[in-house]
Amino acid sequence: MFGALELGLIYGAMALGVYLTFKVLNFPDLTVDGSFTTGGATAASLIIAGVNPYLATAAAIGAGLIAGYITGLLHTKGGIDGLLAGILTMIGLWSINLRIMGKANLPLLREDTVFTFLRENMWLGTWISIAILLVFTLILKFAIDWFLTTDLGLAIQATGNNREMIRSLGVNTDNTTMLTLALSNGFVALCGALVAQYQGFSDISMGIGLILVGLASVILGQAVFGSRNIFMSSLGALLGSVIYRLIIFLALRAGLDTNDMKLTTALLVVIALLLPRWGFLKRIPSLRGRGNRAASSVPQGTTDTKDPAEIADIPAAATGAPTGKEG
Repeated sequence: MFGALELGLIYGAMALGVYLTFKVLNFPDLTVDGSFTTGGATAASLIIAGVNPYLATAAAIGAGLIAGYITGLLHTKGGIDGLLAGILTMIGLWSINLRIMGKANLPLLREDTVFTFLRENMWLGTWISIAILLVFTLILKFAIDWFLTTDLGLAIQATGNNREMIRSLGVNTDNTTMLTLALSNGFVALCGALVAQYQGFSDISMGIGLILVGLASVILGQAVFGSRNIFMSSLGALLGSVIYRLIIFLALRAGLDTNDMKLTTALLVVIALLLPRWGFLKRIPSLRGRGNRAASSVPQGTTDTKDPAEIADIPAAATGAPTGKEG
């Protein structure tokens, strides 16, 4: 259970990156499968070469930024469809990642990593490591929240909502697209670097199918918590990653074959997409509907929220409504 929570929080960085492209920019970026491995490969290679693990992790973020920027260049300057641009970058990164690592797998079991301090103090798998990772992921979440409220962040949101409109106001949508794709894949590469150090190795196939995991996290979180504003949307993506890992953990404990993991992930995405359409989640009191219920209890033309029971007890004559007794 503790391991599932730790992995869920680590993969939260990847979920936030996917949230930026799929929800904010409205861009189907498949670079994620490649940039995740690029982050792990870069960090592992530098750590083995004797580089400080924190500097190696920072270099991994830089490699992810470059990968996302290349996808943006192909799409904006090359005129290539966004989906195809991501696929092309992902395929190219496979060979680049092999070049970076030199072989298909790099072990890190005897190397110092960012988790070495936690392991030496026997904190991994405890509430202490979970608290540290929670603080780290919340810092990333609030950084994204703040950035999206700046002028540049608002321009990025407008690019995803109505590209033609924001372009008519003088915003260069090519630049906002390339920047968002770079930032997104920087988060994904950070996640790859952390996962490689957490599990003790980097593998060439560690990113295969990761885009589905990212989508499952974002969709699960927003199906439960909603997406009324930036705060709730990013929180949903983050907690969706934890929920996904817990579901996988419970499924494995129940005896699920590991060969069925991809199928399970696909089914989770389908269920998360269909439940809101069927109105199932609307019947469950949760964070998703509190804002809407509070707004519905405010009488028109006022700003004070009243208890619905109080509103129901107001005599009809006091409101000026017809009572049926008037002649």
